[in-house]
Amino acid sequence: PAQPPVPCAAPAALLDALGAPPVEVLAAGDYVVIFNDEAIVRTMEPDMAKLSTLALRGVCVTAPGAPGSGIDFVSRFFAPRYGIPEDPVTGSAHCELAPYWAGRLGKQRLAAYQASARGGDVLCEVRGDRVILSGRAVTFMVGEITI
Repeated sequence: PAQPPVPCAAPAALLDALGAPPVEVLAAGDYVVIFNDEAIVRTMEPDMAKLSTLALRGVCVTAPGAPGSGIDFVSRFFAPRYGIPEDPVTGSAHCELAPYWAGRLGKQRLAAYQASARGGDVLCEVRGDRVILSGRAVTFMVGEITI
């Protein structure tokens, strides 16, 4: 489901951890931190100890893609509180990011790039209260859990 983020007060630990002043801080299930420069997102080295003190699940940093790149927005996702310093490609975060960027860019179909070390392209389509995600994936394990 779509999880449009809403403006929120930025915790001091969040601002300290990121090391660059954001344009805006929003929240849904995660903090969504907006920057105007893709390079800031790509090169950021956040303080994981400070991020792990935050109340929400994780922190998604994002910026518009470079003009002419074919990418609408870039992002990275950090959740050290849950043992995930940086997630390579985060579908749930794109359910927060896509509604934001759809509104800002005035389009429902968006090309996204998650700029982790592994990296990954995510195509997002906002359809009312849903976000449809697509991209390349590789099955590396199949299993069954009995609860």
